[in-house]
Parts: sequence; C-alpha cells; structure tokens
Amino acid sequence: MPKVRTIDLIEKFNLELVSGEEGVNRPISMSDISRPGIELAGFFAYYPAERIQILGKTELSFFEKLPQDEKEIRMEKLCTDITPAIIISRDLEVPEELIIASERESVPVLKSPVKTTRLSSRLTNFLESKLAPTTAVHGVLVDIYGVGVLIIGKSGVGKSETALELVKRGHRLVADDCVEIRQEDQDTLVGNAPELIEHLLEIRGLGIINVMTLFGAGAVRSNKRITLVISLELWDQNKQYDRLGLEEEKMKIIDTNLTKYTIPVRPGRNLAVIIEVAAMNYRLKRMGLNAAEQFSNRLTSAIEYSDQEEL
Repeated sequence: MPKVRTIDLIEKFNLELVSGEEGVNRPISMSDISRPGIELAGFFAYYPAERIQILGKTELSFFEKLPQDEKEIRMEKLCTDITPAIIISRDLEVPEELIIASERESVPVLKSPVKTTRLSSRLTNFLESKLAPTTAVHGVLVDIYGVGVLIIGKSGVGKSETALELVKRGHRLVADDCVEIRQEDQDTLVGNAPELIEHLLEIRGLGIINVMTLFGAGAVRSNKRITLVISLELWDQNKQYDRLGLEEEKMKIIDTNLTKYTIPVRPGRNLAVIIEVAAMNYRLKRMGLNAAEQFSNRLTSAIEYSDQEEL
C-alpha cells in the first residue's frame, strides 16, 4: 500500500489539476524533487522519471525558444508511465504540448502559485516525513523538560504507572503501549501514538483513562523527537548495575543509536523522580557538564596527590 499518492499532494498543497486526471492515484516512492532543465535541453540519459518534476520560470522560458517539433518530443519524453506528477510553479501558463503529452500518458499536470524554490522545499519536507522509515516499539513516550524519553520494559513492570506520575508532575504524554517511530533524518527519530490510542493511558486495575480530559491539553503532545531510552527491569540482586555512569549504553532503533539507561525496579524506588533526573542529567551532559567524569577526575587527582605525599 503506497504511503503517498499524487492526490495527497493535490489536497495537501491545494494544487490545481490541469490535465492527466486519470493518473492522480499514482504512487510516489521518492522524496527527491527534479527540475528537468537538462532534459528539456535534450539530454534524457539520466532522467529520474520516478520523481516529481517541477517546471519553473527558467525551464519554461528555455522551452519557449525551442522549435515546435522539439517541443513535442521533449514533452513526450518528460511524460512517462511512472512519473507521479509534473508541477508548474508561479501560476505560469502550461504549454499545450505538455497537456497533450500528459493526457496521452495519464501524467497529472498541476499548477501552484508558489515560487519554485519554496514549492520544492515544501514538497521535499512533506515527502521526507511521509516516506521516512518507520517502526513500532512497545513502550511509553514522554516529553520531560524538552527531552523525548522512551520508556521500555517487560509488560507489567510499571511503565504506564510511571508515565502517569510524570504527567502529574507536569510533563507531557506522547504515547502509551505502542510508539510509532519514524526516522526523519540520519539521526532524528520522531515518535507518536497510533491514532486509535492517542492521549490514552492504560493503568492495570483502573483501565483506560484519557490524559487530555483528566489533566488538560497541556499534559499531552502529538509527537516528539526521541533522544533518550529508559529501560525498566525487575531488580536482580546478582546483577551489577552502573553506579558511576561513566559509560553510556546505546540502543539502535532503525539506523539511529540512542543513549540508554537501565533502571532496576524494586519497592520503594520512585521511578518518576529517577527518570526525571535522568532526563535533566542527559541535558547537562549534552551541555558539557558530566558529573561522573568530574568525580572520576577528582578521584584520580586525589589518588595521585596521595601517592606523591607518600613519596
């Protein structure tokens, strides 16, 4: 099932359909946009026909200087059976040769009043968002002091209860139980809730609650960039847990490595406060303030000073 079709662009950007109506359901598989200037000059050896084509003032001004027979040939080659759409920017007049060729191959020809560069930028941003690699993770996503924290762990470990406590402390819920994640850039992961369970939180023994209804619109948000992963696991007395924080564990989601903290769960531990502090400490580390490294350096200096005193 294609994620984006030409009809989606028409509706999203309010584009005018000029010709090629039969092709409005063509799938769009690439976020790259093409301005076929060199193709209009006659070089089609590397023509990216699967991309959306944009014709602006430069391309059409050159096209008008071509002989009539060349105009027809160029437009016939421009319209292929896999071209999603050809968009004319700046509300420029659509060449008759393009209309004829597009009707023959059912390639939608669209018009927009927006300038070429701005239109290309808007289309690229929209398509990159829609065509980005996606996955789903079982967990809870919360916005804590501007840090997108993905809380994961086995079922029943207390993820939703911790999220509820965080919401009561003024933070914002993004998704509970299932987090849909898309990679919008090389190192940018954005998470959101499936539409069916948006703003909902499941608390065992209580059932489903609507966070926005109970706590207000300020307690939720629709999506958030994920920068930190908190893994909750039941306390294992035989396991050695990190007590200094000098080494950062990583978790890979799609193609992005995220910082991961493993927090053991046992009675008496306030998980919401611990996760809140973890988010603040993560921000401090990104600002260059690492308490664990400072302590390690002070300890090393103290040991070296002690050795010198003995000598």
